[in-house]
Amino acid sequence: MPNQSPGTTLDARYSGESAQATPWPDAVARLEQAGLFWVSTVRADGRPHVTPVVAVWMDGALYFSSGPGEQKSRNLAANRHCAATTGCNTWDEGFDIVLHGEAVVVRDLPLLRHVAGAFLAKYGSDWAFEVAGDGTFRGHGVSLVYQLTPVQGAGLWKGSVQPHPLGLHHVMHACRADGVGRTGDLACPARK
Repeated sequence: MPNQSPGTTLDARYSGESAQATPWPDAVARLEQAGLFWVSTVRADGRPHVTPVVAVWMDGALYFSSGPGEQKSRNLAANRHCAATTGCNTWDEGFDIVLHGEAVVVRDLPLLRHVAGAFLAKYGSDWAFEVAGDGTFRGHGVSLVYQLTPVQGAGLWKGSVQPHPLGLHHVMHACRADGVGRTGDLACPARK
């Protein structure tokens, strides 16, 4: 998947007059550095399910793993729509990011080896995985690897990081897998 630089825009309902949208490369740097993400899925009966995961951002997508029998895997098997959130647990400072999209199971062995290498580089030997011939991770039991390519994202600055004392909110629009912007989103760059 090629790297993309979707446009960013402010949501004036939550932004100060002098607020500026965070450039997408700045958001990507935060996604690459984030140590923990919260993945939100939907159970078959409609109830939400939220769980923390370690994950890596690379090539325009977020990758995380889950055992095939775990709740999030069962939820994603029935409904691929999910959200992933990262940031901080304070209300008055920091930056939070929410990504929306569909999580799909990755079975491509070269890509899985690349993802496993990214997990090792980011988290060290605690999160070292071997890629099995069936397209799963091995190391903490058997795990499926999910790729979340966001169709939309949101970022929230809080506190004195930005000049507006009430903080600001801006929406970072990413691209669908087909490279077409969603209704109301900024146009996404064409895929090559």
